This record gives sequence, structure tokens and C-alpha cells, in this order.
Amino acid sequence: MIGLSATALAACSSTRTPVVSEPQINPYYLAMYGADYSGKFPVEATDLRRVDPMYWRQEVPYVTSERSGTLIVDTPSRFLYLVLGGGRALRYGIGVGKTEALVFRGTASIGRKAEWPRWTPTQSMIKREPDRYGPYAGGMEGGPTNPLGPRALYLYKNGRDTLFRIHGTTEPYTIGTNVSSGCIRLMNQDIIDLYGRVPTGAKVVVING
Repeated sequence: MIGLSATALAACSSTRTPVVSEPQINPYYLAMYGADYSGKFPVEATDLRRVDPMYWRQEVPYVTSERSGTLIVDTPSRFLYLVLGGGRALRYGIGVGKTEALVFRGTASIGRKAEWPRWTPTQSMIKREPDRYGPYAGGMEGGPTNPLGPRALYLYKNGRDTLFRIHGTTEPYTIGTNVSSGCIRLMNQDIIDLYGRVPTGAKVVVING
């Protein structure tokens, strides 16, 4: 053994710490959540290591009496379903409101759609957190730092804006959790995908509790 090198001795040792490699992400999902620089503003890739795979977009079995094209927001489960029909739906992971009182429930419709929407905090948000939201009382133009992300769907009920939105996010790691505002947030690639699939006037059912 005198002639063995330090490398050889290390190889023979049973106490060597094993090398643990990071789990590999399916290229299908890496492409789905990859960067997109083709639009008005860049959409950066989502770091999927920070989002539970159960919240990645996927087609799933889903039995409902609602017809194809309906959006069902299941806030307790942190999922949004786009009903496809035939017992199937496209499922998206979502972040939902932290405070029960902030979360809309019931039936509405998509009254308006916007790309790179302007964001204005509500008066209740400004009152609740003046230091955080006060500077934006006059609104924030759309862009990569805007809290609504690249797309927004505005929910209306009886012809009136509910002030409830389905939108993107600057914090994709919050998907699957309760977050500060009462609206529904999706990963940016997901809201872009959903935006392209649903028209103005589509029915939205929000389940809460």
C-alpha cells in the first residue's frame, strides 16, 4: 500500500461522501417555461427548481358540469382549470390571496383582457400597506417589474368590474401559496398561454372554501 497515491487511497475509502446530482428537469417543461424575447418586453425563464412540479401546467382528468372554455379557480387547492370537455381540463398552478376577505368567490366573466397591463393598487390596499402601495396610487405602467406580469384577465359581474384579476407575477416562487393580494397569479408563461386560449366573455367560477 506504500506506493498508492492519495487519490487511490481515497477511492478505496468507504467513508467518502457520495456526490448527489440535482434532479434533471424534463426538457418539455424547460421549453414550456423558457425565456421569450419576442414581445414588447422580455419574459424571463421561470426557475422551475423553486416551483413544486405539481403546479406546472398539465392536462388532467377533470369531471365537471361546466362546459368547455369555462375557467374554474379552485383557491383551496391552488389550481386553475380550463375546462376542455370530455372529462379533461388544462390545469395551472396559482397563488391566491392571503386574507379570506380579499378573495372573490362565485361566478363572473372575463370582461376585459390586457397585454402588459397597467397596475393600480386599490384604496384598501393603500390603506392597509401605505408604505408599500402608496407610491403607486397613480398607477404603474406595464413592464417586467409590474406586479400583474405580461397579461391580465379582468373579472366582471353584472357588467361591473369586481377588481379581481387573473394575471402573471414577478414572484413565480409564490405559486402554490397564499400571497398578499387577493387576485389570482400564475407563472408568466402560464398566463400568456391562458390569455391566448380564452376570449372576452368566458365564464369564470371561483371556488373558495
